[in-house]
Amino acid sequence: MRGRFAGRFIPFPPKGQELVYRVPEITHLTKEGKNRLGWIEYHRSHGGNVSKTCRYYGISRKTFYKWYNRYMKAGLRGLEDRRAGPYKKRQVEITVQEELRIRQLRKEYIRYGKEKLAIIYECRYGEKISAWKVYRVIRKYNLYWHPVKSEKLRRRRKMAEGKKRITELKNKKIEGLFFQLDTKLVWCYPARRYIFSAIEKNTRIAFSRMYKSNSSYNARDFLLRLYCLVNGNFKYLQTDNGSEFLKYFHDACKDLDLDHYFSRARTPKDHSEIERYNRTLDEEFLQMGHYIDDLEVFNPLLTEWLIEYNFKRPHQSLGYLTPMAFLSQTSADKVLPIYSTLTSADKVLPIYSTLTRSPECIRVILRIMHGIFCCGSIAW
Repeated sequence: MRGRFAGRFIPFPPKGQELVYRVPEITHLTKEGKNRLGWIEYHRSHGGNVSKTCRYYGISRKTFYKWYNRYMKAGLRGLEDRRAGPYKKRQVEITVQEELRIRQLRKEYIRYGKEKLAIIYECRYGEKISAWKVYRVIRKYNLYWHPVKSEKLRRRRKMAEGKKRITELKNKKIEGLFFQLDTKLVWCYPARRYIFSAIEKNTRIAFSRMYKSNSSYNARDFLLRLYCLVNGNFKYLQTDNGSEFLKYFHDACKDLDLDHYFSRARTPKDHSEIERYNRTLDEEFLQMGHYIDDLEVFNPLLTEWLIEYNFKRPHQSLGYLTPMAFLSQTSADKVLPIYSTLTSADKVLPIYSTLTRSPECIRVILRIMHGIFCCGSIAW
């Protein structure tokens, strides 16, 4: 009986009949493998015309025959990509004797680093060894003074490798608004409260809101409120490395197509604008006796102060203009994108979106937002 062997005997179907595959086999294919399987099915259903198949899928004949031959030899498994790495990888060249000596030295000098241990090894045994070999042995046997602390440090460094740092924006043109976000802890025994704040780097437009915890879920809620308030007129935002700006917050940035950049560790000058705003918030609002633990009472008071901050308070860094006046002066189209388009109040938007740019207008809009979302986080 004619056929081929790919782990088991699979007969060729007679001419004029379609190929029949088992569903579990096809579902195990990757997206690329299923595409290549479609080439072969199209090729067979059109009388084996290779040129027509290649024109239909936009591939070369060489590419088609490559995967067709693999399929004839190995079946569905032949349609998957092969591993791109080398089959034989370089192994660590550490002998058993070197490993025992390094372990002994490390236990004897537990607080010494790998470079110092490499020098001591050469002095004691008369053989030169690289600091990298010393480090591999230390990591293999977890020979640290604080093993748990060292493991957390390694994980933290690994997570930091994938973060986009603010220094990458040094030579990049930024269009629209650019917000910096931070969290301020307010401790008034026995309650803790957290004020999430955002400030626009150039115009100093600010927005704040208080929450009971600094979780990433609350940070996500604050981001969505900010996005509603400025009508999504920003693409970049910057935060520090706090845990509240990860998980749900980072997922929301991806959903909104926002580029999330992190400040460098222990470098407050990377986000100096938001740090200065936190000081202003503390001196001109909190220390003036406006702090209340109740969120439903405090956030409306904070909204009134934000109106004064953005529309009435002169800023020395802006040439003693208010943030809104500076924005009107510097923007070419003079459009103020401060109104909500993502709220559920569809009947309110046509009325208030045509109001003039005034503190009363923004106060009404902020109060509407607070009334709509006062029951909890924004549904997204």
